Amino acid sequence: MRWLILSAAVLWTQPALSQGVFSENWSSVCTLGTKSADGCDAIRAREILDADTAPWYAIGRINFASRDQRSHCTGVLVSDRLVLTAAHCLYNAQRKRWIPPSSIRFAAGYQRGKAVAVSAVQDYRTHPEQGVEGAFESRAELDWAILELSEPLEQVVGFLPLAEPDGATTFVAGYPGLRPHVLSRTDDCRAQTVAEGVLLAVCPVMMGDSGAPLLADTPNGPQVVAILSSVAATPDGVTALFLSVDGFGLDAE
Repeated sequence: MRWLILSAAVLWTQPALSQGVFSENWSSVCTLGTKSADGCDAIRAREILDADTAPWYAIGRINFASRDQRSHCTGVLVSDRLVLTAAHCLYNAQRKRWIPPSSIRFAAGYQRGKAVAVSAVQDYRTHPEQGVEGAFESRAELDWAILELSEPLEQVVGFLPLAEPDGATTFVAGYPGLRPHVLSRTDDCRAQTVAEGVLLAVCPVMMGDSGAPLLADTPNGPQVVAILSSVAATPDGVTALFLSVDGFGLDAE
């Protein structure tokens, strides 16, 4: 993974996004500059959730497996068949090609080897400027994807509605590489909008959390504000970049 140590003044600017200081290439060792122990401790300190109970079982692992590669990301069900995640999760960088939908599974409410419900993926779509024909385009604002499941899962696990931040407490729930078999959540990530459709927050996340929802803690339960795309190492901690669901074209669904 490519980490860059940045000052706070640099982080909160549009040039920082366009110049590629955030990376979708996640580290498997939760490093934070030279403070690897601190980075790992912050991941381990996350609260473990009961993934097989409501409302958490609307979140799950997105699994991909082939003869020479196994990987996972996190996704969240937002309707009976639609799951949000990060686009880079669907791109096989080693082979320089997009993973076919037939090779992807969504395991809702995954916990310690079992899932509440599992569905194949029949199709997925990305930002119109991302496309799935050529190489992955690493522009920050393009790193989102919507999976269309083969089986409707709403009757089994429900789904999480979309929301605006509106000053609510926001946190991430996902499957970090350090603890890939349990769903865990961060404390308040205090996300701030820094560009159209882009939010930043200091948040203990790592590989495996890619595509995880940034959730607003509302009186009606958790609601999806954005999805986790990429990170940069900063003196304050792991600064995570999120993409607002407002830009995914879901209003017409």
